[in-house]
Amino acid sequence: MSYFRKNIEAAQGYTPGEQPQDGSYVKLNTNENPYPPSPKVVEAIRRAAGDRLRKYPDPVANEARETIAALFDVGRENVLCGNGSDDLLSIAVRAFVDPGQAIATPDPTYSLYETLARLQDARLEEHPSGDDFAAPVGALAGSSAPLVIAANPNAPTGVPVATADLQRIARGIKGVLLVDEAYVDFADADAMELARGEPNVLVMRTLSKSYSLAGLRFGFMVGPRELIDGLMKVKDSYNCDLLSIVAAQAALEDQQWMRANVGKIRSERSRLTEALRGLGFTVLESQANFVLARPADGDARHIYEQLKARGVLVRYFNRPRIDQFVRITVGTPDEVGRLLQEIERLGSG
Repeated sequence: MSYFRKNIEAAQGYTPGEQPQDGSYVKLNTNENPYPPSPKVVEAIRRAAGDRLRKYPDPVANEARETIAALFDVGRENVLCGNGSDDLLSIAVRAFVDPGQAIATPDPTYSLYETLARLQDARLEEHPSGDDFAAPVGALAGSSAPLVIAANPNAPTGVPVATADLQRIARGIKGVLLVDEAYVDFADADAMELARGEPNVLVMRTLSKSYSLAGLRFGFMVGPRELIDGLMKVKDSYNCDLLSIVAAQAALEDQQWMRANVGKIRSERSRLTEALRGLGFTVLESQANFVLARPADGDARHIYEQLKARGVLVRYFNRPRIDQFVRITVGTPDEVGRLLQEIERLGSG
């Protein structure tokens, strides 16, 4: 006998990347930033980790909202903060999508979107991307779903969506367009202008990638006040804790630190892409902090397993269209060098 709702009983749940705790692996599987967060973050946490912890935090994280608003030329009322972008995704799904309705997405994309749809007893309306993994703009713009989610750049491909294409989607649908920009700081352009100018667009960011704070959990969403006010009703009462709020504010204020690390990662991404192509891989042109790469024989599972046996973790997705690829996080030059060395050894073995 099951006590769960039928859709919960049937759901698979989200499967995160491997997180070994022994520190013995070169870890290039979960798109973490290989560089530390700003020293100002550590200092902010140290200052807050005292008597203030016995009290509840600001329930809407106003200090962080003010910082975000100043960065993106919006008002505080246009910002919602969350316990990572996954929290914000969950809030949006619960706010906009009734059971039985659809969430429209490209295919392939971030698998959590499907998990959240199933938990809401909704369905995923998947629109296949092109052979080059470009976003299916026309199909998404014609969707009648109450919520369309487009990752920019997309995960796990790293392929960006042009702002004009996102605007076309927003103006073609009757629902809300949520642009998930988890990796956009590694890209050449972003869609934040749509959050300021379109009545049905929300743009979401996370501090997990470019700000080196995956272990902290903080994200934010920017959009029209009417949408943000509605989402405020859905969020948990204290969905951001004190330490995440003060750390996020410190990180966001230190743009120089973040940009310097992003520059190193973009440079190493280019080196990794060219080196993999020299080893016979097909590599998509990524605008994220990872690359999606297909070995010459298409046996991505073998590459994943053999690299893991040699102490290097990459991500393998046993899913149609991308099951011949591995996703590789851009690490430090030494980490990338180790990865390439092991791939060369596999080829010579």
